[in-house]
Amino acid sequence: MTLLITRAVLVMAAIAAAKAQAPAGLAIGASAPDFSLPGVDGKLHTLNEYAGAKVLAVFFTCNSCPAAQLYEGSIAALHREYRDKGAAVVAINPNSPRATRLDELSYTDVTDSLDDMKIRAEFRHIEYPYLYDGGTQAVSRRFGPVATPQVFLFDGERKLRYSGRVDESRSAIDALLAGQPVAVASTAAVGCAPKWLSGSGGVGEEIAGIEKEPVALTAAAADELKKLRANPVGKLLVVNFWATWCSPCVSEFPDLQAIYRMYRSRDLAFVTVSENDPKEQAAVLKLLRSQHASTTNLIFASADTSAMEEAFDHEMSAAVPFTVLIAPNGDIVYQEEGEVTILALRRAILQNLPESKEYPGQRAYWSAK
Repeated sequence: MTLLITRAVLVMAAIAAAKAQAPAGLAIGASAPDFSLPGVDGKLHTLNEYAGAKVLAVFFTCNSCPAAQLYEGSIAALHREYRDKGAAVVAINPNSPRATRLDELSYTDVTDSLDDMKIRAEFRHIEYPYLYDGGTQAVSRRFGPVATPQVFLFDGERKLRYSGRVDESRSAIDALLAGQPVAVASTAAVGCAPKWLSGSGGVGEEIAGIEKEPVALTAAAADELKKLRANPVGKLLVVNFWATWCSPCVSEFPDLQAIYRMYRSRDLAFVTVSENDPKEQAAVLKLLRSQHASTTNLIFASADTSAMEEAFDHEMSAAVPFTVLIAPNGDIVYQEEGEVTILALRRAILQNLPESKEYPGQRAYWSAK
């Protein structure tokens, strides 16, 4: 099934970046590299495990790439259709979380760690083997994928007969099962560049940039809070009420700042509102600076906490932390009293961000159960 993904946007930048770091790709006719990798099922999976299959399809994919996400259904369909016809499907995640910037997680709820792969597999009901190679990437480097997703198809003798896009893999599998040559042995893979440990990935530069971003704190009166509730920014807006004297507030603060850094490139706005007494402004600013909190940061301009909460929303809980996600039209699409469930908030954000022109189908992906 061909997906409606803008090819020009997906291919050029990602593939060029990957080729700069990746090893030479496996040549057509080469033998399948051996592997022994942990899967989301808690087991080790090896090449020999699939010795009985007439065809072996090895997909390089991941959690974080939006193109890979949109192809999960295609891989699942191939697994279901061909597992009783002699073809085995295996997916390998080559990405290292250590080589991934926060702004490269703008389309995902989790990272590419093995633990997070287990979360994704449960969320998306993944049945095919999903293996992790982000620790050393030794197996991935022997295959040499330039994008996620990318498929490598091997015949019964485990010789590579097709490499490239997922879309063309079905006809290639059919040919191999029929004992026929694959008409087109190689196509240009489309998607996201693997996150190789051999390259910096810009992680250090991103951290340095975050640490240089200005941090400010502004006193907000009742009128400003009333305007904030109506969402004046024209973007999806997270508002987090907190205080320095609230242990859960301080505990979740780094995760909330990470959320802002993950999704701000996709027009997410984030406002923190401190319920500290106005006299404690210096202490609040000190904590904000320690977290490099470049979000919009407000503090109650009045010590009358109840009146300030009422100005924002008369149904607002008096307890902190309190977090709301407000749509551009002012509707609250998610809220949580107490320490926020980070995964739930991320998914609510992904469900409500504007549809992506580059990766159409994202809102449906995150809204599916």
